[in-house]
Formats: sequence, structure tokens, C-alpha cells
Amino acid sequence: MNEDDLKAFRKQLVCNFGQLEDVFPDCITEAVALLSPQGVRDYLDGASLICRIGQGFEPVLIYLEEMPQVASQLGEGTLELVYRTVWRLSRGTNGKAIPNFLQTIAEAARRLGSEELLEHYVDLVMGLANRTSTSIHGNQNATFPSPGLPPFLDQAPFLFSQLSLEGMKNWVEYGIHNYNGHPERQKDYFSLQSADSRAILQRERRGTLFMDHERKLDLYMKALWKAKFHYVPYAEGWDELRKPMPYYDHLGIRVPDVYEDIRVPSPSNGGEGKRLPAGEIVISGIDRFRALLAHVAAHQRWSQKIIVDNFSPFQRVAIEVLEDSRVEYLAIREYPGLHRIWLALHPYPEEGACDPERESCIRHRLAMLSYAILNPEHGYKNEHVLECVQRFHELMAQGESNTQEIASLAVSFIARTRRQQDLSANVYFTDTRVTYRDDNRHLWIYIEDSDDEDFPEREAKPQMEDTDKLPPRHYPEWDYQTKTYRPDWVSLYESLHPAGDPMRIDALLSKHEQLAKRLKQVMDLLKPQHFVRVRYQEEGSELDLDVAIRSLIDLKAGSQPDPRINMSHRNDGRDIAVMLLLDLSQSLNEIPDGCTQTLLELSQEAVALMAWAVEQLGDEFAIAGFSSNSRHEVRYQHIKGYSERWDDTAKGRLAAIKAGYSTRMGAALRHAAHYLKARKADKKLLLVLTDGEPSDIDVSDQQLLIRDTHKAVQELDQQGIYTYCINLDPNADDYVKDIFGHQYSVIDRVERLPEKLPKLFMSLTR
Repeated sequence: MNEDDLKAFRKQLVCNFGQLEDVFPDCITEAVALLSPQGVRDYLDGASLICRIGQGFEPVLIYLEEMPQVASQLGEGTLELVYRTVWRLSRGTNGKAIPNFLQTIAEAARRLGSEELLEHYVDLVMGLANRTSTSIHGNQNATFPSPGLPPFLDQAPFLFSQLSLEGMKNWVEYGIHNYNGHPERQKDYFSLQSADSRAILQRERRGTLFMDHERKLDLYMKALWKAKFHYVPYAEGWDELRKPMPYYDHLGIRVPDVYEDIRVPSPSNGGEGKRLPAGEIVISGIDRFRALLAHVAAHQRWSQKIIVDNFSPFQRVAIEVLEDSRVEYLAIREYPGLHRIWLALHPYPEEGACDPERESCIRHRLAMLSYAILNPEHGYKNEHVLECVQRFHELMAQGESNTQEIASLAVSFIARTRRQQDLSANVYFTDTRVTYRDDNRHLWIYIEDSDDEDFPEREAKPQMEDTDKLPPRHYPEWDYQTKTYRPDWVSLYESLHPAGDPMRIDALLSKHEQLAKRLKQVMDLLKPQHFVRVRYQEEGSELDLDVAIRSLIDLKAGSQPDPRINMSHRNDGRDIAVMLLLDLSQSLNEIPDGCTQTLLELSQEAVALMAWAVEQLGDEFAIAGFSSNSRHEVRYQHIKGYSERWDDTAKGRLAAIKAGYSTRMGAALRHAAHYLKARKADKKLLLVLTDGEPSDIDVSDQQLLIRDTHKAVQELDQQGIYTYCINLDPNADDYVKDIFGHQYSVIDRVERLPEKLPKLFMSLTR
């Protein structure tokens, strides 16, 4: 993106916060890459609106950072949905909860997976805000904000991982109903502090959440159907009057957000699952998802569209039922294991259960027909059902058939079985709904709406031009109080550190010339001898003459000769990848007691010596620095990359480092691990050079960032990365063990850092 484009976009954003100039280029670059031109305009309009609500810069920043990803994932309609909701909150008494609300949007989008469910979530938030805001009796102008809204929004990411949207709605409704008149108890409920709150959460925590198993189901579909599908979840219990059904269209497959385990009668020919004493089996939620997705995939492979205008409503229903049976028959032919789960989930409509003289039995007859096709041991005696089943099997015996032939069979069945009472409003529904089947809207072409199926292609998104800055990376942060991650909590911006004068680093190396000579003697001992002889081998690459002659002498003398007369060679090279991560916070500008140099200058000298030493050893290594200015701005600067040599370019960057801001260490560790874990080395070492504990300006709880950094160290350990801290704070013993365990050293005399750091590295990699 060139400067003219950037200025044009900046003019569209009506906002005068000074902090905006630092983050706007990165945010608009990401937005242009992910959104359509109209989407970018809506994005900037929303940011302008939020600027005018009078809540400071934080809501604007969160919106700018989070919404491009959300809109790209769920649709650009979410932009207006979110900024209109922010405007509504700002017009009431709950304006202070706006940052909390915006911070939940990214996790809500990830967990809910559709714009429709995000709208339901927004309705839930606004309902809670409006119903729990209180007024003084007799004075409607004195209104107090909702005491439960902020703690609810703080807990929302955790609730999404535990409940379906319907379950969250029920949990919120219970809190509003029981604690609306008790502000303090309401706070305890919505912050999950009360026993009542946790009990209701446990009660609503049921079923299998689709988003928890999306990857597993996606792999299942790829394995069976060799195709990639997009999934759009919906809430089954949100609309009590119109129960939604699964379906698929060009936007993806609509699936329920949760399925509960169910008990169904055991089929006569046996079934898959856990047998119960009452002759039932349990079908798990994950198996119900598999049954649904397999049915939809079968439609996508074998169904064809036909014109809906040619058929009556009864004929359409019959065509849909028989087409469902056809694609399932073909799928079972290819994957026989599907038969058992579909048969277990298909309801068994009892013959004679519907009275054709008193109610409409059209659905009952079609359900019998569907079950009879699926289960040869159905036991039905209805002559029309038996005849249609026979004709169906004769048709399928000739090959795959097609939707048009099935339509003819369905029309014939309706013509033979239709009765006057089928038009009755009293329709028999018991055991007629097959829950794993979709609504079949994909089968029909509506001539009255359109003569063709062409859809206007979405306008191509402009390609992002080369830029010096990368879009932000988002990392989670561990909340030790709730024992959960705050998803996408930290925005990390990485860049290449600007260069300075490499002669300064050369001068530092000359200053420590005597130390370098001593280090070189140690390094000569550490340098790998690439090939080492391994003697006394029965099999090897060459003959070991000394041993062979000795064995020959023993043989001539009548003694038992040593058969190990060969030798081989093994590679004794070092295979190490190192990342040196420098804390560049403001405190490095201080001069320690007894020193004439700042901590930053001492760090430069130490890093220069260590880099020279590692270069001599030939190990892979990289250098980076980090600092932070709240969770919205963690700066990660590359000083030397793995593919770069320790030359004037890297020296120039090290010479130019400056200290400023704070120390949000967890995100920096996770990002350093992102690069280090990609290296193909036997040993991966992450060295952290810091002068204090993790801290930041937006964190008041001292333990929060300490616990998060400790969690990051644990994550790195699981990835095979050994983390070691060199701390320059003489009081570090109070906290550094809580973060790094025993993997740390405290250097009390910081003036010796240039000597200590290279030696410490060599001892760790010996």
C-alpha cells in the first residue's frame, strides 16, 4: 500500500486520537487484504462512529484490530452489527462495558461460526444490559448501569467453551430472574463466584459442541468424501416456534451448534452403541454430527436439481423423502458402516398408528416408506409401501439412478396413496421427523424467481502491496484466576529493526579483545570434530589394523582372537538452534550501582560477544528484541535472522537498539517459539535476557503476567524448546523461579555481563 492510498483511507476515518497514527497503517493493511472495498468503507465508518461515543481510544483500537478477521470469517454484515451495538450501549448507562463487549467479539465469532449466531449473542448482551439496569423508584432519570454485564462479558470466552448459545441463554435468564434485585449477588452470579452460578452452568453444560469437534469432523469428511466443506452453525433452541433444520447451499453446510447424546430403540437387526437394559442404544453427539454430514455429502455427490414448479406440495415432499433414501442407499453401498447409525437414528413409525379417517397421514406413510427402504426387516404389510419399496430396489439395481427417475417414482406413489383427509390441518407428526436429514432446498430450481442459477461473482479483493510492516499477530494470554486462556488477547507487531553504525559493535569487540581470546580457547574445545572413530566393531566401514594384527597373533598363538577388528565413524557435529530474546523495556536505560554504563549498553556488549562466539561455533542463531505498550501493542523487532550471517548488517541493527515501554513477556516468548520450533535441530534453546519481572501499563495484578509467562514457558517445553533466563535484577529471586523454575541465572554484578553471557551459553550447549 503506497502513501497516497494510506492518506486516502486515513481521511475516511474521522478520528483525532493521537495514538491512532501508530496503529492505523497496520490495521488498514489487514482490512484491505481481507475485506471488499465496500467492507473497508463500512469498517472505517464503524471506527468513526465509535470515535464519537466519548469512551476514549481503547474501544476504537479494539474495533480496528479485531473486526477485519471477524468480518472476513462471518461476513461483512458483522461490521454494522458490532458498531451499531456499541452505539446503543453508549447511549445508555452501560457505556463503560463497551471495551469488555468488543473484547468478546473475536472469541464469539470463532466459537459461534456464523453471523446469525453472533446476532443472537448480541441480542443476549443487550437483553442483559437493558433488563438489569436499575432506576430509583419515582425518578426514572436516575438510572444505574447493569452490575452483571461487565462480569458476564469477562466470563464470556470461558462460557463459550463450556456451553452452547442456547445453554448460555438459559444460564443468563436464570441469573436475571433470580438476582435482578440484588446487585452484589448478581455480580457474584455472572462472575461465576457463587455456587448457584456454577451449579446452573453444570446443568446447562450438556451435549457435544460442534466447534469443539470441527477439525475432527472436517478430517472425517475429507477421508470419506474427498472434499472440503465450510460449516455454518446455528442454535436449535433459539427459535421455539420455527425449529431450524440443517441444509446446505453455496455458503456452506448449516449444522446445529450442539447435539446431545440420545437413547434410541435398538433396531431389530442390531445397532452400534452401548446397549441398555431396556433394549436401547446410546448415540453420541459426535456420531449424530457424522450421520448428518455424511447424508449432506451424499446429496452433494449424487443429487441433481429439478424444477420445483412442476410438482404439487405433496409430490415435493415425497420426492425429497425418496431422494434422501436414494443417496443413503448409494452411500451405504460405498460405506456399509453408515447403515447402522442411520438405521438407529431413523424413527420407527408403527403401522396403523395414524387414523386416515381423522387426520392427515401423508407424513406417516412417507416415513414408513423411508424406514422400509432402510431396514429390510421392517415388518410392514401396506401394499403401496411394499410395492414402492420393490420398485425402488429394482431401479437401484440398474445403477445409481438419478433424481428425475426418483421423482417419477414419488409422483406415482402419491397418486396411488393420496386420500381426501390428507388435506386436513390435523397432521400426524409422531415418529415422522428424521433428525439427521437436511431440508433438501438444494434440490429445487424456482423458475418464478429466476431463469438461471447464475449468481453475481463477488468483487475481487485488491491485492495487498509489499510493505515493511506486517499485520499484527494475535496471541492468547493465560488468566490464572479462571484457569483459561483469553483468546487473541495480545496484538504483537513484528518488524525489522532499523540499522545503525556497525563500527560501534566492532569497537565493543575490540574493547573485550582479551576476553575474546580466552573464549576462543574454550570454543576450540567445543568445536565439533565432525568424524570420530569408533573402534572395536565386528562390522564397520574399514579394517582397524592395530586390532587386526593383534587378533592374528592371538590366532597363531592358539588363543581366542578378538573378532572386533573393524572400525566405523560417527558424526560428532553440534546441531543446535538458538534464539536470543532481549528485553528492551524502559528500565534498561538505568545505570546500575557501581557502573558507568547503562544496562542497555552492557547488554549490547554481552550480545555482541555472544553472537561472535556462536558464529565461531557455527550454530544457528537469531536475535530479537521486544517491548510493550499495553496488550494492544507488543513490539517484536528482528535484529538477526537464522539465515543471516553475523556481518555489518546484523551488527548495525544491534548498534541501533533503544529501550522503552514495558515488558509483556508471554506473547514475545510465544512468538519467538513460532520461529524457533520451525528449525530442524536436535536442540532448541531460547535465551531470555531481561532486567526485571513481566509488567505492563494496563495490568494492575502483578501475578497476572508472571503466571502467563510461566504458562508460556510450559508451552515451549511441550514443543521441545528449552527456555533459560538471564536476569540482571538483584531481587529476581523473588519471582524468577515462579516463571522459569530452575532454568535461570541471576547476575548480581551486571558489569560482568559481557563476560558471563558467552560463557553461560557455552555451558548450556556443551
